[in-house]
Amino acid sequence: MRGCGRPYAREISLGTWDTGPFDNDTAADFANALDDAEPEARESLIRGVLIRTIDATGYLTEAEEAVAAAALIAAQCPGGEPVDMSYGPEEPMPVFPSDLRATADDALARIASDENGPASNWVDPEDWKQWRCILTRLRAVLAPSPPSIALFDVQP
Repeated sequence: MRGCGRPYAREISLGTWDTGPFDNDTAADFANALDDAEPEARESLIRGVLIRTIDATGYLTEAEEAVAAAALIAAQCPGGEPVDMSYGPEEPMPVFPSDLRATADDALARIASDENGPASNWVDPEDWKQWRCILTRLRAVLAPSPPSIALFDVQP
């Protein structure tokens, strides 16, 4: 499994070595599953984890995978950042349909609003703040604010 050889500079929580979308064992395993899947099945795996996260009741069992999936989608959007190839998928991802942007944003909103979910797992408050900033940046790329357009200029 990728990630096992990386030295741990600090302990954040079990199986997590940093705050990035693929910087935990669960997301790294998801990257491996994407690499192992047939190219035409990758979009379905990503869509599935996002929808299950949105529809989840109680504990969000796939939150780490959903954040990783959202990062892959955001990487294809204007202003998106490339995914860390150290722990992210090695195989190329398909071009995702535009409707996945809103689905990914909805999943991230669900994760960010769950006080008992991943947000509660951070031991160091600074790591929690950095992780929240990453979610905010992903959401800004996935669902950018509509441009403001002046309809007309009124003169007195």
